[in-house]
Amino acid sequence: MFKIIRVTGNSLSPEFQEGDFVVLVTLGGRSLRNPFFFNSLKRGDVLVFRHNEYGTMIKKFDHFEGDDQLYVTGTHPHSVDSTQFGPIHSDALIGKVVWHIPRSSS
Repeated sequence: MFKIIRVTGNSLSPEFQEGDFVVLVTLGGRSLRNPFFFNSLKRGDVLVFRHNEYGTMIKKFDHFEGDDQLYVTGTHPHSVDSTQFGPIHSDALIGKVVWHIPRSSS
């Protein structure tokens, strides 16, 4: 399945800007734990996930940290990421970004 979401915030600026859109590939619920999905993750892949304190977030995948735990990072100097809140559990994943649609410059 695919899902389109609008980027808010500056977590991955300058590459992703407020108002950009991204297309995610989603596998729905727990099927994100599918080995095919996890084996396809590479450092730098952009993920969207839910965080209990911060809501829906977009970050870059860095590495696995234990079973079903992913370490994610932002690119903006003031980005909140796994450096502050620790790894995220795979159940929190919404999907992986497969297409970036920059906001209109007009």
